[in-house]
Amino acid sequence: MSLTAHSTVIRRLVVSPGPATVEREPVVASAAGISAVLRAFGRPPAQLPVRTVVYIGGTAPEPGLPTEHEGFTVRTAGSPGRALSLAHQELHDGTADFALVAGFGEPHPDTITVYAIRRAAEAVADDDHIVGVLDFTGTTDPDATPPVRPLRYGGRHTDPDTHRLVMWSGKGEQDEARVRGELLPQLSGLHVEGFPALPAALPSGAAPGRVRAAVVTVARLSAMAVHKAGTVTVRSPRPVTLLFPGQGSQHSAMALGLYRREPVFTAAMDAVLSHMGDEGRLIREDWLTTGRPLVPVDEAARAQPLLFAVDYALGRTVLSWGVRPAALLGHSAGELVAATLAGVVSLPDAAAMMLARVRAAERIPAGGMLAVAATEAQLRPYLGADVAIAAVNAEQQVMLAGPAGPLAETERRLRADGYTAVAVPATVPFHSPAMAPAADELEERYRSIRFREPLLPLYSGYTGELMRPEEALSPRFWARQVTDPVYFKQALESLLAVEDTLLVEAGPRQILTAFARRHRAVRLGASAAVALLPARPGTREADRQSVLKAAARLWTEGHDLDPVALSRLWTWSDEADQAGGSYGPKPRLLTPALSS
Repeated sequence: MSLTAHSTVIRRLVVSPGPATVEREPVVASAAGISAVLRAFGRPPAQLPVRTVVYIGGTAPEPGLPTEHEGFTVRTAGSPGRALSLAHQELHDGTADFALVAGFGEPHPDTITVYAIRRAAEAVADDDHIVGVLDFTGTTDPDATPPVRPLRYGGRHTDPDTHRLVMWSGKGEQDEARVRGELLPQLSGLHVEGFPALPAALPSGAAPGRVRAAVVTVARLSAMAVHKAGTVTVRSPRPVTLLFPGQGSQHSAMALGLYRREPVFTAAMDAVLSHMGDEGRLIREDWLTTGRPLVPVDEAARAQPLLFAVDYALGRTVLSWGVRPAALLGHSAGELVAATLAGVVSLPDAAAMMLARVRAAERIPAGGMLAVAATEAQLRPYLGADVAIAAVNAEQQVMLAGPAGPLAETERRLRADGYTAVAVPATVPFHSPAMAPAADELEERYRSIRFREPLLPLYSGYTGELMRPEEALSPRFWARQVTDPVYFKQALESLLAVEDTLLVEAGPRQILTAFARRHRAVRLGASAAVALLPARPGTREADRQSVLKAAARLWTEGHDLDPVALSRLWTWSDEADQAGGSYGPKPRLLTPALSS
């Protein structure tokens, strides 16, 4: 069931801003009351979306009440129902990203009823606790509060041939053996249709033990897989760092096996592409098509926006498992994904920045990028005014970029001198001086974006260090990313010098994972690297298998994952036809939703 043209109630609270006295004064729409509304759901205002609006309904505001409070817009309406309708429309039009609708003096004179409302796709992508949907259909009284009905999104999927994850643990080796011994008869005697319904983690409802094991399997092989599985004794799990790749990692149908088969991933993809308007619709159609796409996936106009959506959706999926990353690191366009998840920029603004980036790039003469097995020092004699170092990714792994003609000549010289050089799937000379006009254009466009300091440690490939607040807040910093080289190797070294970590690549092809495995800290086993998606394009089932194996790795590392969230990978589906899987384009979850 599509949620188009509906709103989703995530939370409704009744708060009292006054002191705990026997007789309270009636509340009015004062500055203090609005401050209470902004904090009603337990988050400080600094963590609310930048474009948050407060609607006051059902009471006359205090004289002199400003139209802006604590940096947020304040609007008034004649009733809570009218305020909800106006907030719904504003979110639908894209002029706000989050709304708090407050009924002062309701249901009692000394209380405030607060609704939180946001777009449905973003609410599902953030894995919010969704109560239901505001139904505006059939409402004729503009002052009436619309009824709330349950949210229905997707449905049960119980194919026994679909791979699933089985995790179990024990307090010690004997306890693990006991749990495994109880699990094996269940798998041997279980009807295949019941296999997807087994709990994801055993013993169910108990705190995970130190001795852990996990398998990714199908019903007919499950007993043998569990019997043969090895165990890991967890001590202190390494914190997780999410890695986000950029252009060069894309391929057709990347991550398509998760779409309509994992609700958070699906909603996050829809949310990103909805913020790209008509262009997002075309990107989505090309991604889903089984024939020739309108624009090839290696074109920057397709590769970078689609990679942004896939990276972001994968990151949101990992967060929905209960993983809280200790740091984020993106490569090139992936840095914008990391910045979005770190709270530097809102999702709508990030989508606008990405579109502006590729549109500015389209006006640059044709060029490309070249991966060379050499050091930065070895390549300096081959550089010129047009060809430059584009990225330093690992030892003996450097990228060059420049206009098509000079880059082809540089490639000829390198090959003649015995270097291995491989063309990167790109048609624009990103990270070279040729992009200077685009950087100047982007800086002007980015001045209208409201940036914030990162809420999570965010490492930048453009400085090779932890991103400083002044960099995160600078339009020039973000605009120069199309011209400046990416020092991924240095950024990774800075990150791994702080502490040992489990690097999780949220993107296709495992390119950053391969770079990370060359690092001494990973080769020695102090840190480790795992990828969510396969190294090569494959089937949709292979996508799901790969994600499940990454989740198993997190579990055996010692991270306590949400088994209900994980189980959606094999029990949920929103496919139009589960038997055949029709992936034709249709609008999804694009309209406003109430949220906390």
